Amino acid sequence: MKPVIISDPYPRSLSLIFTKQKLQILKRSFVIITAPEKNKRGFYEKNISKATFIMGQPDLDNKLLNKAKKLKAVFNVESNFMDNMDYDFCFQKGIHVLATSPVFSKPVAELALGLTLSLIRNIHGSHQKFLESTEVYGLESNDNSFLLTNKKIGIIGLGDLSKSLIPLLKPFSDKISVYDPWVPNKIISDQGMESISLNKMFGSCDVIYVLAAITKNNQSIIDKKLLNKLKKNSSLILMSRAAVMNFKDFYLRAKKGDIFAALDVFPTEPVNKNDPIRKLKNVLFSAHRAGALNGAFTEMGDIVYEDMMLIMKNLPPRLCKRAERETVGLLRSKPISIN
Repeated sequence: MKPVIISDPYPRSLSLIFTKQKLQILKRSFVIITAPEKNKRGFYEKNISKATFIMGQPDLDNKLLNKAKKLKAVFNVESNFMDNMDYDFCFQKGIHVLATSPVFSKPVAELALGLTLSLIRNIHGSHQKFLESTEVYGLESNDNSFLLTNKKIGIIGLGDLSKSLIPLLKPFSDKISVYDPWVPNKIISDQGMESISLNKMFGSCDVIYVLAAITKNNQSIIDKKLLNKLKKNSSLILMSRAAVMNFKDFYLRAKKGDIFAALDVFPTEPVNKNDPIRKLKNVLFSAHRAGALNGAFTEMGDIVYEDMMLIMKNLPPRLCKRAERETVGLLRSKPISIN
């Protein structure tokens, strides 16, 4: 008999993350049982014992997982490990818990670089002025603009996003500093970068990227104390998790008008139409779109399928990101509802 996949990928769908050809291949290799939108508990109590794989991020407590005698892996295709399952049980039973987050690293990195260049050269502002027939020519149009070349760059979080962004930044500058309490200094220094405290980073860097996952220890860690250390005309680019930054403190700091920022994520999405943050002229806004490319979603299906094939051969998965026993319980990601 074919192994069984429980398909429960909301907010994704199989048609989003698999090409038609790859979905046909998947259906030839597996029996796919689709979870309903309602009464999921009853569905899992009835069907989890059949499943070899779960594709989704359902609530899986110890009682349900005890019934999952055939389960080899849970593929979280929302791409954030959430506090909704018994990870310890999975580790004890050798059940892989995997996330598809690596597919977003390059799209996010490229947009981060694009936002940076627009921010420090006011590309977006100059374009808007031209549309309004109020454009300014020459040197006067470049007030507060600067080169990225040889600038001091700070990166918060040395994960998948940073690993894709750093190669894009190095042609501009090798003055890159990193803050990540989960990464040994040797790993950072071996890549030609400097390990740095947040206080020093915010007081010295010209451009700072926030690329960290949200944990129980770093919520609102970027507060008024750090934000007030930012140099005049420095730039802050937030691409990972909004909860890392205190947005009330950020608004008050940005309102002074002597720093610049680019934001792709927000505490509440969609952002309220009347939110005063929308009026900040020194902030470049992006509506949580950095990773949302068709190519990224279909790559998600590719890496899930390839890792399933490895696991079926009793080999370790190589493409998706594994939940780590020591750190997964510290993560505090919020579920998303928009692809």
